[in-house]
Amino acid sequence: MDLTIGLTGGIGSGKSTVSQMLVDLGAHLVDLDAISRALTAPGGAAIEAIKQHFGSDFVDAQGAMDRARMRDAVFADPTVRARLEAILHPLISQHAQARAKLALPGQHIVYDVPLLAESGDRWKNKVDRILVVDCSPETQIARVMARSGWPREAVEKVLAQQARRETRLALADHVIVNEGLSLDELRAEVEKVWRLWNNPA
Repeated sequence: MDLTIGLTGGIGSGKSTVSQMLVDLGAHLVDLDAISRALTAPGGAAIEAIKQHFGSDFVDAQGAMDRARMRDAVFADPTVRARLEAILHPLISQHAQARAKLALPGQHIVYDVPLLAESGDRWKNKVDRILVVDCSPETQIARVMARSGWPREAVEKVLAQQARRETRLALADHVIVNEGLSLDELRAEVEKVWRLWNNPA
């Protein structure tokens, strides 16, 4: 039986690593963050609407959305996020459906949805199972600082914008705790969940 899986986790949880491991096991990945980046890249389908709603200052010299400027605007004014989402979400859903149709018969579809918990019922009702990649906020902060060079305060601001850890965990059908694991140990945890999906009781 092919399943649709919603994969989520806070920033720095290791969700992208888990999604790639699921692909290696045979899943068909629909990466909403990658779709969003493509829509806001030079020539992306959302760029014209972003210019119209926010002004040309929010588009950089290359023609992409200025992500740093938009991030600062979202932090300064919560209504900015809602306005941006009103532009992006319909386009993301449309592109996600098109990519899901490329799955092979019987292939599990994994929707990598960074803000699944924040999206209310929109994604929860589209998937058969929800897999949460979890770790402590302190681990999230350390990982993001190490990989992006952001100061701690910037990472904490992003965390404050995301759903609480407890909210994500309450939605989960399966949880992978990615705390202190080597890549091989993490892969073993992913394989356990994969076996469960392929051998339901």
